[in-house]
Amino acid sequence: MENPQGLKRRRLLAALALLLLAAAVAAAWWQARPTPPADPVAAFLDRHWQRPLAPQGLPPAGHSALEASLDPQACGQCHVQQYQDWRSSLHSQTMTAGVLWQLRLLPQKQANECLDCHAPLAEQKALVAQVQGWASAPKTPPPAHVPASLGHDGLVCAACHVRGHTRFGPPPRSGKPAADGPHGGFEVSAAFEDARFCAACHQFPDDGPRVAGKLQEDTLAQWRQSGHAAQGRQCQSCHMPDRQHRWPGIHSADMVRKALDVSLEVAADGRAVARLANVGAGHHFPTYMVPKVRVELSLATPDGRTRLLAEDTIGWDVNVELTEERFDTRIPAGGSRMLEARLPPSWPVGSELELRIAVAPREHYERTYLSVLAQADKLDAETLRLLRQAYDEAVAARFEALRLRRPLPPAPAARPGG
Repeated sequence: MENPQGLKRRRLLAALALLLLAAAVAAAWWQARPTPPADPVAAFLDRHWQRPLAPQGLPPAGHSALEASLDPQACGQCHVQQYQDWRSSLHSQTMTAGVLWQLRLLPQKQANECLDCHAPLAEQKALVAQVQGWASAPKTPPPAHVPASLGHDGLVCAACHVRGHTRFGPPPRSGKPAADGPHGGFEVSAAFEDARFCAACHQFPDDGPRVAGKLQEDTLAQWRQSGHAAQGRQCQSCHMPDRQHRWPGIHSADMVRKALDVSLEVAADGRAVARLANVGAGHHFPTYMVPKVRVELSLATPDGRTRLLAEDTIGWDVNVELTEERFDTRIPAGGSRMLEARLPPSWPVGSELELRIAVAPREHYERTYLSVLAQADKLDAETLRLLRQAYDEAVAARFEALRLRRPLPPAPAARPGG
């Protein structure tokens, strides 16, 4: 009979394998899905996101060292604002502790499937292989146009904008790209302003991994069913306004407030009623299983105390093994959710009704990390250090998005003639 420690380790490896399978299936689907021949955007994306991405090769002879470099800092010499935006974004943080501890436990083939989205350039994968000491890692240092830090720089500029040292981007705001500009100008594609550009990493195929019959990553499909799609509002409309390179989402209090229209009132029958409507997100709020949004409805009295009347969690709650759904309270685009509570018989004059919305953007990861930390004796010191760092960073990402108060009328017992 298998001992409990061995069973726990097998469950951990199985959970990691499921996560990797999800990433692998998404990448394979993007490569194999059918493409309407008359759709130039789809045809471009088929070529652009052919997985795994091919090496860039040698830079053109006429390129300067700056033009040839794949270093985001090199891009930032001219594209100053875009680089500064990217540095503050989660795209620059796709190779932090939450991924690095897993790479130390996984074989190269499975790890590369994660890297298809977290560090997709062939040059990045080669550098990661060298750091991890994988058998197929290159035996020589990287060429001059590949900085040694590139493997851990995250989803870099070149991941979206460079193929074979040719630069690609959206149509210029005015005129045409200058053919005699830096790095020979760039190739224009409308795909950069199309929601499908994001699908390579944000949408699983119909036959992809599911829990309770639901795709684990389904953002593009959710958008297609929303009013945003009908109105022609792309992912970039909200997540890259004015072509900013920050991609804010559930980690941003401002984006949470823009997504939700919140009302708070006392009904005639004495119920406290809060309504949260998803008016701003062109997909479910939140879109996938990782974040959780806690909603608390409370009575706040003049002495500074609060009494919890009702609470709710908005999100898709799945076990860490990714096999069972516990609840799904996400709000579809255009939908709403109510939170109600019966007020107490009386309350002090000057009391208020309070609604608090707090976000744990990495809640599922928090639980996953804790489940692995329970087996700390099976991990080497560096893996354990990275895992603890990942957990601490996930907890630190929590924030309060909104605290709303409404004055309460005098309690019935306090009213004249009551």
